[in-house]
Amino acid sequence: MKKLFIPIIALLSTPFMLAQDLSDAIRYGQDEIQGTARFRALSGAFGALGGDMSAININPASSAVFSKSEATITLAFSDLDNTVNFMNSGTTSSDSDTDITQTGAAFVFKSNNKDSNWKKFSLGFAYDKVANLDNNWVAAGTNTNSIASYFLNYAQGERLDEISAFPGETYSEAYSAIGSFYGYGNQQAFLGYESYILEPNSFVDGNTAYTSNIAPGSFNQQYFYSSRGYNGKFAFNFSTQYKDKLYLGLNLNSHFTRFDKSTFLNEDNNNAGSFVNKVGFENNLYTEGSGFSFQLGLIGKITESLRAGLAYNSPTWYNVREELTQNIRTVRVENGSNVALAINPFIINVFPEYKLTTPGKLTGSLAYIFGKKGLLSVDYSLKDYSNSKFKPTSDLYFAALNNDISNSLDTVSTVRVGGEYKIKQLSLRAGYRFEESPYKQSLFNDDLNGYSFGLGYSFGNFRMDFSYDHSKFAQANQLYAVGLTDQASVETKTNNYTFTMAFAL
Repeated sequence: MKKLFIPIIALLSTPFMLAQDLSDAIRYGQDEIQGTARFRALSGAFGALGGDMSAININPASSAVFSKSEATITLAFSDLDNTVNFMNSGTTSSDSDTDITQTGAAFVFKSNNKDSNWKKFSLGFAYDKVANLDNNWVAAGTNTNSIASYFLNYAQGERLDEISAFPGETYSEAYSAIGSFYGYGNQQAFLGYESYILEPNSFVDGNTAYTSNIAPGSFNQQYFYSSRGYNGKFAFNFSTQYKDKLYLGLNLNSHFTRFDKSTFLNEDNNNAGSFVNKVGFENNLYTEGSGFSFQLGLIGKITESLRAGLAYNSPTWYNVREELTQNIRTVRVENGSNVALAINPFIINVFPEYKLTTPGKLTGSLAYIFGKKGLLSVDYSLKDYSNSKFKPTSDLYFAALNNDISNSLDTVSTVRVGGEYKIKQLSLRAGYRFEESPYKQSLFNDDLNGYSFGLGYSFGNFRMDFSYDHSKFAQANQLYAVGLTDQASVETKTNNYTFTMAFAL
């Protein structure tokens, strides 16, 4: 639904009730640099190597390793396959995407003073797509928990006159006013009440107790999930070479994120005594954010062949803006006939901007260079997701969420191993990576395993590289934050095909 066709915008100045959760902290904390084909072929094990435009985003000292200026551009095709298990029923889905995932240039300036210990310095910029957030899957099965529990959770304890339309008031007017005065939670109760899912114990303004018009039993549910978006980063790089042993670098990073998520739940039942037997509930979330971080790095030559690298990524400080649209459709039995009702407020809920701090990362690297024949490289990094913070911390919901983050998320270890073998102008490459789950309990998320292959061919001042990489992990996706909190288990397999052109300048 485009904003152009929505006539009213509701500004919610009440406390944050959109129910951000742990998955948001992880989603925006991802720094899975997709990178050049050479970078991906080695599974990103470039922290002690340098000499690659995407390596700059791992260790900013990397650009000083270039012997001359270079520019690259990368095109990638991604294929994603999901296997979903929900209530012992399975479904499969797939998605694909083609995009320019990387571009950048490093300009190398050699010292004209032969007596200077500072041999050269490099200035560069690099864009990298950090994470691809495109995804589609469907969970379908028979549940004993109804979507009615979601609306009941928000309604209980709220006055009837604060979750219902006044006489002569349209759905749009009521939904907007309730959101502005009482917040997101009351809007959810409003949708449940006006669609006949909820029944007040008494039809008086002061009523605060409700029951469900959907009788207990079994419910056929289909939950459709669709997302589009990305995390991206522009790195502005400076690095320098000291003598022939040490490379130092600094990145100033501008981050940006866009995440559009649509969910639709279809539920029907034939339970005896059920007044409402069909529900369709749609939510469309639009998220934009921008942030800043910095990186410090060094690469040292221990011997002529052995190199070591160390890099520090600061936390990323985000400002995040969110908007939401909703609608609900029900079918109820009235006087022996089915009566359909659709409530679409045509309202954009604009939530107050909030801040999110994602965790920093420390990376240590070793690489061994076999002359002109090839290399082996290993990176090991640590990232503590429990340090993620939503702000303002004075908000009660964010304070509780931050406490949940501290208790539920953990430090993630990542290992990347890569190798390259050269046959004249041809390079053969392979890599492996392992990344732990950010959750303390593995039932939420499994570890990620991946492998990669690639090749490159040098034409002198021009190089073409190609890579293929595969990864697999599983995660549990909770349908809603409250009430209908059942989880769908989603196993995701991703295949990426990457092509890079590199030019000496």
